Amino acid sequence: MGYLVLETARLRLSPFTDADIPELVPLIGSREVAATTLRIPYPYEEKHAREFLARVAKENELRLAIRHRSDGRLCGGIGLHPDMQHQRAELGYWLGVPYWGHGYATEAARAVVRYGFEQFNLNRIFAAHFEGNEASGNVLRKIGMKHEGCARRAILKWGKFLDLEMYAILREEMPPAPEKA
Repeated sequence: MGYLVLETARLRLSPFTDADIPELVPLIGSREVAATTLRIPYPYEEKHAREFLARVAKENELRLAIRHRSDGRLCGGIGLHPDMQHQRAELGYWLGVPYWGHGYATEAARAVVRYGFEQFNLNRIFAAHFEGNEASGNVLRKIGMKHEGCARRAILKWGKFLDLEMYAILREEMPPAPEKA
């Protein structure tokens, strides 16, 4: 998907690089982060980061690092997995534990959803979260997604079947762009 930079009031979203690995591994590698995601292994090691970066270079996906604009610190990651045949994409994101509760996921998700609709002409963007992860549900509702239902016991995570709460937003439901000062 090429080199892309999206900026919000507090964040800069740009592709991951090898230089991110020293910050990436401890942030994404916490048990709390892995517990809320499907595809992040635990324990997460440098080899996983290198495999991730190599895979991203080959995939037709939007995968961006979430960084503070002020100092460039890595906070997390966000991405869209497009299915262009159906003009839809799945939104996924994670934040390191020190950055939970500050609105960064909402800010980044809003920017990526807008980018998806505007640049890829998507009709629908969807996401899901594990049962009990209300913080993620709050992010999805704040960006305008509607709850579409629950896929009961849809995921086996660490030996336990979990429900998936399903959300989506349609192109015509996208809130207007914020006015620039």
